[in-house]
Amino acid sequence: MRKIILNLAVTLDGFIEGPNGEIDWITGDTQTDFADIINDILVGIDAIFYGRISYELWGSYRPEEGSPKLKEAYELLHSKKKYVFSTTMADDGKATIIRSDIKEKVQEILKQPGENIWLYGGGKLTTTFINFGLIDAYRLAVYPVILGSGKPLFENIKDRTNLKLIDVKHSENGILLLNYETRR
Repeated sequence: MRKIILNLAVTLDGFIEGPNGEIDWITGDTQTDFADIINDILVGIDAIFYGRISYELWGSYRPEEGSPKLKEAYELLHSKKKYVFSTTMADDGKATIIRSDIKEKVQEILKQPGENIWLYGGGKLTTTFINFGLIDAYRLAVYPVILGSGKPLFENIKDRTNLKLIDVKHSENGILLLNYETRR
């Protein structure tokens, strides 16, 4: 069966955005490095789950500047099937919109043939998926920065989720790549 993988960047103090929504702390040394990150995330993924805000910001984003490798990475990203969880978004013809019965509809999607699914976020959607027990793996890129405030990754979680550490990698610029599986 397919798996849902939460794969995102987080600060050392657990924030996914600064207090004003800023994500300027998520910068690699070069744009090519970011292309490698995107390509690595997309291995074994054929669909992406977005919250409305994340989709509006990134669901169709294509860099105007950057290396050919970065542009190719975004083409690969946008070739994946997209699902948006929203009660307010209008249908844009580029994504399947899920407005209600999240748990049941996600379980139906998981039963369909295909590869794994990237839970891109945002924060509210991530909380909903955690509370429904829908996340199979957590792949977190922990950046060496402390914001002090902002949007926390884990907020309003109802129950404990036990995880098993699968792998830890680090980059030259101090980013820790943590890979956990949910213990069921």
